[in-house]
Amino acid sequence: MFRLWSTSHQQEDDPLNHDAKINELKAAIGPLSGRSLQFCTDACFRRYLEARNWNLGKAKKMLEETLKWRSTYKPEEIRWREVACEGETGKVYRASFRDRSGRTVLILRPGMQNTVSIDNQMRHLVYLIENAVFNLPEGQEQMAWLIDFTGWTLSTTVPVKSARDTINILQNHYPERLAVAFLYNPPRIFEAFWKIVKYFLDNKTFHKVKFVYPKNKDSVELMKQYFDEENLPIEFGGPAILNYDHEEFSKLMNQDDVKSAAFWCPDDKPPHWAHGRSGAEVAPEPVSLTPAAS
Repeated sequence: MFRLWSTSHQQEDDPLNHDAKINELKAAIGPLSGRSLQFCTDACFRRYLEARNWNLGKAKKMLEETLKWRSTYKPEEIRWREVACEGETGKVYRASFRDRSGRTVLILRPGMQNTVSIDNQMRHLVYLIENAVFNLPEGQEQMAWLIDFTGWTLSTTVPVKSARDTINILQNHYPERLAVAFLYNPPRIFEAFWKIVKYFLDNKTFHKVKFVYPKNKDSVELMKQYFDEENLPIEFGGPAILNYDHEEFSKLMNQDDVKSAAFWCPDDKPPHWAHGRSGAEVAPEPVSLTPAAS
């Protein structure tokens, strides 16, 4: 039995076997055109296979559901002007720094919730996930999340249904895009909410969620393995000043919108990254929004 398990495990880790699986998934999905063709790079096929432990049937179903979702939700068509009001408080934004692996970093501050429309909140989050992916450097496919619980209360938390929808979108339509999510110093009352939400997470995503408490040395050291300490805002135990400037961030997003619109060409011509490269080379470097404290 050990020999059978060992052989199977070796096949899963075999790059040649992975390439064969990717080709099988391509054939199973069939001919694509337009934005679906742009979306389905080799790297994309790999992420969906990894998310389903290289099970071809499950990966095919997952990818087909994403293509259907993208054709109706059209996340690549959301523009900052449509969701800017959601971002006025800086409740979700792309950080001016990357993690140690060069990943894009999203900062989430649920205590800064400023609206009541769940649909608009979701579009705002999807927009920023798309933007984070768009700004990944070449060779990097994942982002990191830093979640600050300053000011969070049960009255400002999102409904459970909204949390479930968020998790569904992240897990099922952006598989293997999240590298790690650090929940920094959540209050004790968050535990009740977490006990419900965690059941919506699949096993892979669950293990990417890390709780960090300032008085817990091990959790703090774990976070420092991912981030240069001088980049971290005070709210995350670092020396930098978190100074979200909505006007400056809006300028940055509007610039990215122009580049994104050009990138998602409406015709059927394969884009310049059709061989698995990301669009990072056309995205600007983040503008500094969190200058270090002097």
